[in-house]
Amino acid sequence: MARASTIPLDGDGSARFLPWLIGLMVFLAALATGAGFAIDSALIRWDDGLRGTLTVQLPQPIGGGPLASASIDAALALLRGTAGVVGATALDPQAEAGLLQPWLGDSVEAGQLPLPVLIDVQHAEAVTLDLPDLTRRLAAIVPGASVETHGAWLEQLFRVAELIEIGAAIIVVLIGVVAVMTVIFTTRTGLMIHAPIVDLLHLMGATDSYIARQFQWHAFGLGLRGGSIGLVLALLAFGALRLAAEQGGAAVADLAPGLRLPVLAWVLVGGLPVLMGLVGLVTARVTVLRTLARMP
Repeated sequence: MARASTIPLDGDGSARFLPWLIGLMVFLAALATGAGFAIDSALIRWDDGLRGTLTVQLPQPIGGGPLASASIDAALALLRGTAGVVGATALDPQAEAGLLQPWLGDSVEAGQLPLPVLIDVQHAEAVTLDLPDLTRRLAAIVPGASVETHGAWLEQLFRVAELIEIGAAIIVVLIGVVAVMTVIFTTRTGLMIHAPIVDLLHLMGATDSYIARQFQWHAFGLGLRGGSIGLVLALLAFGALRLAAEQGGAAVADLAPGLRLPVLAWVLVGGLPVLMGLVGLVTARVTVLRTLARMP
């Protein structure tokens, strides 16, 4: 298969324009792919971290004053004595205030807010707790006590994540469609520009397949070159996002582990330049063959 081109396609304006356009497409496709995998990874990490845990909220008494330590100790004793519970720890008030600090700032102290007492409960995953009964027994000690399983919260997050992943997949598909249309337009333009050379090659006995090879390998090279540019920009963007997450404070640093993409994500992102080159190759070949077949 001859790779040397007898048609001066490198002199076309598309040779300078198409790689940058494809680079932008690969950059956007890489970001969309990485975002989908990062969100999925973060949700799996949160699900693993919250599996086998409950959060008990003991509200402060109506009328002011902190909740009596005897009530907290009684609730802890009840929880630790429940079958299937392997641990129960009351969260320090200062730690609770720290959770609200990103929203309320440093000017608000823990004692100024009627924060409920939070108890972190760990239970065996194989055991299904009777939550209504547990809530009723806790409420007998501290009126208004509640038990949060995190299941509803995680379910909502998974639904949002699914929508984001579907959106990312649609973006990648649309980028692919735009890439195909761009290559078709560029190839047809090249055929019109070099129509005299194409006619001369036909008179010399060149087949349509030979002419198509000139365009397909040229498109492959442009796609590979532009895809490589887009991949480098995407890798720089991933690095910048991870660095920003690690240096953005405790609240933002929690996102950093989610930016560690799995091997499959890196394979897909790293293969985008080759995929874009193959898309250009196949599209250019089909376009040339169909166009020449309609010519008299």
